[in-house]
Amino acid sequence: MGAGHVHKLYRHGHSPVHALPPHTKLTAVFAFVVVVVSTPRTAIWAFALYAALLGTVAYAARVPASFLLKRLLIEIPFVAFAVLMPFVAQGERVDVLGMSLSVNGLWGAWNVLAKGTLGVAASVLLAATTELRELLLGLQRLRLPPLLVQIASFMIRYGDVITDEMRRMRIARESRGFEARGVRHWGVLAKSAGALFIRSYERGERVHLAMISRGYAGSMPVIDEVTASRAQWSYALALPCAALVVCLLGWFL
Repeated sequence: MGAGHVHKLYRHGHSPVHALPPHTKLTAVFAFVVVVVSTPRTAIWAFALYAALLGTVAYAARVPASFLLKRLLIEIPFVAFAVLMPFVAQGERVDVLGMSLSVNGLWGAWNVLAKGTLGVAASVLLAATTELRELLLGLQRLRLPPLLVQIASFMIRYGDVITDEMRRMRIARESRGFEARGVRHWGVLAKSAGALFIRSYERGERVHLAMISRGYAGSMPVIDEVTASRAQWSYALALPCAALVVCLLGWFL
C-alpha cells in the first residue's frame, strides 16, 4: 500500500505530532471537528479557544503559520457563500454600513466561517504531519471498508498519472495551433475529455489484469501493521478532549 510520492500538503518533520500513529491522529481530528460543529454559534469565545488549541498543535508540529494560511485558501468558495448569506436570508434585519443585512444571515455566515475554517485548519494540520501512505494505513487500522481504502489508494497513486496525461494532451493540441477561445471549441475539448476517459479506463483494465496475474483476490496485503500505545492515544486525544470541555462550557454558560 505504498503511495510512491509525497504530497505537497505534507511537511517533513520529526515533531511529536509527526511521530504519532496515523489512526490516532485521524480519530483526534474527526472528534475535534465533531465537537466544533456541535458548539453553539453564539459562543464566540469558544471558537477563539479552538483556534488557540490548533495553534498549539501547529507549534508542537513545527508547522509555520505561513504554511497553514496558504493552504487555508481552499475554503474561499465557502467564504463566498457565507458572505452572501446576510443579503439573502430572511427574518429580522439590521443596518450595517448603510446595508440592510439579515440577523439570521449574519449568524449563519459566522457559523459557516468559524466552523469551516477550524475544520479545514485541522485537516491541513493532519495532512501536514502525516504522509498519504500513512493515512491509508490509518484508515485501514480503523477498519474502514477495505474497498474504500483500495479506491483511495489507487486514486492517490494514479491521480498524478492522469494529470500528466492531460498535460501531454494539452501540449499536443497547442503544438498543432489549437487554442480554446469560445463555445465553438468546446467540441474539441469534449473529444479530448472522451479520449482521456478511454485511456484511463484501458489503463485501469491493464492494471487490474496485472494485479490478478500476481495473485490479487479482492484485498490488498497489509505490509505495515501500525499500532499505538496508551500514551500515544492519550497524547492524540488531548486536542478533542480539551475541545469537548470548551464545548460543554459553551452550552452551559
